[in-house]
Amino acid sequence: MSGSDPIHVVGGGLAGSEAAWQIAQSGLPVVLHEMRPVRATEAHQTDGLAELVCSNSFRSDDADLNAVGLLHQEMRRLGSLVMRAGDAHQVPAGGALAVDREGFSRAVTAALEAHPLVRIVREEVEGLPPEEWGSVVVATGPLTAPGLAEAIRGLTGAESLAFFDAIAPIVHRDSIDMGTAWFQSRYDKAGPGGTGADYINCPLDREQYVAFIAALVAGEKTSFKQWEASTPYFDGCLPIEVMAERGPETLRHGPMKPFGLTNPHNPTVKAYAIVQLRQDNALGTLYNMVGFQTKLTYGEQVRIFRTIPGLEKAEFARLGGLHRNTYLDSPRLLDATLRLRAAPRLRFAGQITGCEGYVESAAVGLMAGRFAAAERLGHTLAPLPPTTALGALIGHITGGHLSAEDEGAPRSFQPMNVNFGLFPPLERAPKAPDGRRLRGPEKAQAKKRALTDRARGDLAAWLGEPSLAAAE
Repeated sequence: MSGSDPIHVVGGGLAGSEAAWQIAQSGLPVVLHEMRPVRATEAHQTDGLAELVCSNSFRSDDADLNAVGLLHQEMRRLGSLVMRAGDAHQVPAGGALAVDREGFSRAVTAALEAHPLVRIVREEVEGLPPEEWGSVVVATGPLTAPGLAEAIRGLTGAESLAFFDAIAPIVHRDSIDMGTAWFQSRYDKAGPGGTGADYINCPLDREQYVAFIAALVAGEKTSFKQWEASTPYFDGCLPIEVMAERGPETLRHGPMKPFGLTNPHNPTVKAYAIVQLRQDNALGTLYNMVGFQTKLTYGEQVRIFRTIPGLEKAEFARLGGLHRNTYLDSPRLLDATLRLRAAPRLRFAGQITGCEGYVESAAVGLMAGRFAAAERLGHTLAPLPPTTALGALIGHITGGHLSAEDEGAPRSFQPMNVNFGLFPPLERAPKAPDGRRLRGPEKAQAKKRALTDRARGDLAAWLGEPSLAAAE
């Protein structure tokens, strides 16, 4: 294939959009294939590129103490379109980076439509991409169309694994009783675009909490299809009622934890549990229920969620739901540059590779695009340092985290958000400036800072630059 032949990207979600952008920015033509609106999915509501179908949060933006915040920083440094659009359309969310989902999607779509090297084709790729396409990035995500999914299974001889991903309800802000609820971020932490009072908090006393848990467990759920019956949930996105079934205290130590919050309506009484809602659009008219993904029927959602103090008259812009996600056994099937070993002309990116989360999906798309462009241009792209967030994430997906003694990939490869557990350990434990050994929270914080400092230095070296310390 010559440099004038386009690289094809299948799928216009976050990973595919980012991959297409990176290829085009390298000076190569790219064709982006997106099946919506020709074919709809179970979760999407528009035909916009990079539509956010679940939460509107990119999670923590703290690049010093949080792995996903570090990933944000690395992606910005590598010219990420997703991060550029996210920063431009952020909404207040404490220490997190949350975005106006409609504005974000419009920005990504407009940027790709305006790029002279990008051509967007609205069509479904029903089977394997044709051989004449040459280099292809498959970024069809967790909702890959059945025809393409079956073709991939036939090519690899391996079954794709599957799990469920759940969607949280969205509430109209003016239907929330602010005489009961109040604005506050946990521990008053202010994040990008935030004030420290970015979440709406709804308090429950012990009796209300116990009744709420009982209602969740007893509530009517939507039924599973036959092919869904043996599909496991992803632990990072469990339905609220599944968490409730794991024990009566599970939720108040998870999404309903009351810590770091004080009710100004009754400051002397501590809430037993608290439901938080996070701004979902730039106008501030919509708020999503944090951690409230659910498989309850629509009628049960309205009935049960209106028992939450402050939400008695809640009007829902969207109710929760659940859809099936599929992903490859990537450590066995993909090489270090995300190529399918059985057909190296195909690369995979995004959630179909087994990463989890908006930012992680876009990050894998970013690297898939760079790998594809470098290969077409005849360049050698050095492996990412495993000490970086990008390198650790790619290492998890491709099996680079395994030791030489391991025979292939882990037997139970599971989707994973980026986290410090994927990073190589530090050569030595950090110490206090006076040389004393650190303990407890101070030790944990120092370790995180040491990991992120190391990552910035190693990424700078990979890029051939002196330092990234002042990049953000």
